[in-house]
Amino acid sequence: MTNRRDFLKKLGIAGIATGLPSFAAAGNLQNRSLSSVLSTNFPQKDEMIWAVLIHLSYNMWQDFTPEKYRSETYSPSYTAEEAADWAHYYQPMLTCDKTAWDNTIQKMAESGLNMVLIDLGDGVKYETHPEIGVRGAWRPDELRKSIAQIRSYGIEPIPKLNFSAAHKAWLGQYQYILSSDRYYEVCKNLITEVIDIFDRPRYFHLGMDEETYYHQVEYDFIVVRQNEQWWKDFYFLVDQVERHNVRSWIWSDMAWQHKEEFFKKMPKSVLQSNWNYEEKGATFNEKGEANDIIAEAFFDLEEKGYDQVPSASLWLNGEWNNYTNFDNIVRNCKRIIAPDRLKGFMQTIWMPTLTPCYPYHEKAIELVGEAKRKYGT
Repeated sequence: MTNRRDFLKKLGIAGIATGLPSFAAAGNLQNRSLSSVLSTNFPQKDEMIWAVLIHLSYNMWQDFTPEKYRSETYSPSYTAEEAADWAHYYQPMLTCDKTAWDNTIQKMAESGLNMVLIDLGDGVKYETHPEIGVRGAWRPDELRKSIAQIRSYGIEPIPKLNFSAAHKAWLGQYQYILSSDRYYEVCKNLITEVIDIFDRPRYFHLGMDEETYYHQVEYDFIVVRQNEQWWKDFYFLVDQVERHNVRSWIWSDMAWQHKEEFFKKMPKSVLQSNWNYEEKGATFNEKGEANDIIAEAFFDLEEKGYDQVPSASLWLNGEWNNYTNFDNIVRNCKRIIAPDRLKGFMQTIWMPTLTPCYPYHEKAIELVGEAKRKYGT
């Protein structure tokens, strides 16, 4: 295990050696062949991924807090939905209950899941940038202890930091300086530290979804990178991940409205998660054909030769009763995507890891376990 002094020393040496930012290398990412990247950089596993995304931090969607939600913690009388609403707005303290966290991980193990993506955000008191962590944020050694416990259950922990401008509140003061030299330095430091904490994981999820004005219409501070600026920043982030022999992973929704640009510039080395929270199977017709641009992306990604982890959710339009979605996505995508490019499936809940919300986490995990038993590994 790397101690603080050794880690910071290593980080400093790496910064001198690689420079900031390394756009020359990153700009060539889309030209790499998938086979060359994977054979030299990424350890391989043949086991199908059955994953759930959970949140250590929930400061993603709003950069302000209405008066009614300005409290030290959620009310004991809150329902799951009320607790989720409270945590949905920016909170200066950690919105994660350790008991709910432990129970959720235990439930994953009991249900046969083999991967958990952890949305870290400002839920960690990073050694390189402790100013980012909210009150109650876990120390790196606390996170390492939890990672070790997760691995003891046979579950693979994968880090996630969402660098989308639509989900930037967790960056604190740095959310206001996107695309600046200081921003690149902070991103580099955080990625390097997280990879060290996770002991070089197979994947690193960079988020990068929903970067539109529409998704920020209620924010106090709206930022949208587009055209070459988006790709410049994206390539930089991917380069920071891949230089540590870790594979980048992102949400694929940019392909919905910018298909030609996406497939021209997206590196094959980046693992793709198209997310489709279809309602009653409406995005696939009775023949299994796509009914909308979201479902079309599964076909497009397969046609272009990208590895995929399709994602479903218990959440849909403000409700957490989307019980058929995961099964529908698994059933359709196993038919659409070639076995060598279908790396697995991910369930999302979009609720904080709080005690009132645990029943929904439990149900979401059970649905993954059922699909795994039904469709095999």
